[in-house]
Amino acid sequence: MSHRGPVAYNAPMPPHITHIALHVRDLERCVAFYRDYCAMDVVHERGEGESRVVWIAEAGREKDFIFVIIPGGSHQPQDPEDFTHLGFACETREKVNEVAAKAGADGRLVWPPTELPYPVGYFCGVRDPDGNIVEFSYGQPLGPGAEPSSAGA
Repeated sequence: MSHRGPVAYNAPMPPHITHIALHVRDLERCVAFYRDYCAMDVVHERGEGESRVVWIAEAGREKDFIFVIIPGGSHQPQDPEDFTHLGFACETREKVNEVAAKAGADGRLVWPPTELPYPVGYFCGVRDPDGNIVEFSYGQPLGPGAEPSSAGA
């Protein structure tokens, strides 16, 4: 199927991304990781044991975007050449370095701090307890530390 330009969405409000749901092997360790590394807090939880579901969000964004953390599911190991990741913007390069240092000490650093041309910027990659890669970046055109877009970039 080929894409032939923008698709018109005729509803009064176009859809907006609100959440990502992640199946994890260890719910408590994953919630703690996103709390410690990403400053996300539990905003809703329900159920017990294998039926427990936890919603986490950044402070002030609880109604904009959340992660839904669900126990179970099948673990899919990520190939070293697979750059699938979750991305978080940092306000400074120093914050990226701090995250990388913490991740190195915790045995979680996957991509050491690296600078690539715009729009990638300065980033590092950290593996969460379930094996997902989480990127921390500065200088991308999104979020805190965003740089203005370059013409033709």
